[in-house]
Amino acid sequence: MKNLKRIGLIGLAGILALSMIACAPKAAETTQEATTVASETEAVPALEGEVLIDGSSTVFPLAEAVAEEFGKENTDVRVTVGVSGTGGGFKKFIAGETDISNASRPIKDKEAEDAKANNIEFIELKVTFDGLTVVINKENDWAKNLTVEQLTQIWNPESTVKLWSDLDPAWPQEPIKLYAPGVDSGTFDYFTETINGESGAIRQDFTASEDDNVLVQGVAGDKYAMAFFGYSYYEENADTLQAVAIDNGNGPVLPDFETIKSGTYAPLSRPLFIYVNKASLAKPQVKAYVEYFLTIGGELSPEVGFISLPQEDYDAGLEAIK
Repeated sequence: MKNLKRIGLIGLAGILALSMIACAPKAAETTQEATTVASETEAVPALEGEVLIDGSSTVFPLAEAVAEEFGKENTDVRVTVGVSGTGGGFKKFIAGETDISNASRPIKDKEAEDAKANNIEFIELKVTFDGLTVVINKENDWAKNLTVEQLTQIWNPESTVKLWSDLDPAWPQEPIKLYAPGVDSGTFDYFTETINGESGAIRQDFTASEDDNVLVQGVAGDKYAMAFFGYSYYEENADTLQAVAIDNGNGPVLPDFETIKSGTYAPLSRPLFIYVNKASLAKPQVKAYVEYFLTIGGELSPEVGFISLPQEDYDAGLEAIK
């Protein structure tokens, strides 16, 4: 009888031991699962704060589109995009008033020196391609093609061209009404340097505005008017304006996505930039915005009238801000 009790106790002990062994891994698994769930449900800090941007009116449509998409995913971040022109934007950037400066030209040596003097370190990032577009009224049927030399004749500081007939006797004896971006515009700098050989060199009898929509309205309302601005604004208003085909020596070429990207629309194809204050990259919301811009900017570019860069350029930009 004692032996039977001993066997029974041994059996019971074995069963208990087996039960403990069987249960132990489950307990471990449960603990591990609980830890995993806890780690997965830990709240990731939401981005918040401001991203302050100013600068080029040409870059504005793309910057605004990026800011809008970024805001949908980051509702606690306020992205402000101002339009002071490239030069005006750089003034604020150099003074430390903005995180990012949109630019339709590279930063000038003097601007870079002033930034350094103010301890502003920056990173230059190419974000898209643009074709600076010369536009005329829809009813203009005589100046659909212009050579670079004719543009210089019209716009240079010593120009004697007052009437369309001064360019070609067969053209109307009517005054040319000229519209152009203001002197703080990177488009103004780029056009004057490319066409007149010196940044800022231009005749003085033109209507200037930093608001490209003012230029659009001026040309749309005057059969004898002419202006220049970024391709995106032309494309947006192609129903009321017409672009001029530019002849750089190889025949007239109209601006479009292919000719701008290939460079055959010369000499008015150009890259556009954003400049980022290095110190601002320490702000999570600013770095996230710049990363987002370089990630989605190529996709959004055609939607707002620009031409995407090669992917390696965006990849290089992402590497530069790490």
